[in-house]
Amino acid sequence: MQTLISKINGVDIVTVERDGEIFVPIKPICEAIGIDDRAQRDKIQSDEILGSTGVLSTSVAADGKEREMFCLPLKYVYGWLFTINPKNVAPEAREAVAVYRRECYDVLYEHFTGSMRRTIETNNAEIELLQQINAAISREKDAKADRRKAEEALSKLRSERLNPQPRLFP
Repeated sequence: MQTLISKINGVDIVTVERDGEIFVPIKPICEAIGIDDRAQRDKIQSDEILGSTGVLSTSVAADGKEREMFCLPLKYVYGWLFTINPKNVAPEAREAVAVYRRECYDVLYEHFTGSMRRTIETNNAEIELLQQINAAISREKDAKADRRKAEEALSKLRSERLNPQPRLFP
């Protein structure tokens, strides 16, 4: 079963399901951006990570006929596309490929520094809350000391009232 997922420069990009996994034929993508699919297949197969993921699968080609095509799992297509140099694609696809690569750089940066940024923000929020707790504890200690003084004064006042003794020195 094939599913249309995109259209690039008028070329349908489809997925192919095989053994419960979704694959994407690379030839239509290569044709859409004006690069040699055979060279890309060789590049993929020589890559230590991508090389083990590519498969041959039957897919309906642009001419409507079934053909065996080299495919990558969908989850690896985005990384493979990131490796394509905009200088090597058709002039009409250069800007789109360059924009895609810049977006990949941004996403990678955000992924790796985003967790660090969130950690820093969380740490700062924790520090602020600890400072608030410290301030409350200090106010609590001051309030307890004030209460203790007031209770002592009250106790002394009551004691004097209940047992009035003349004082020589105030």
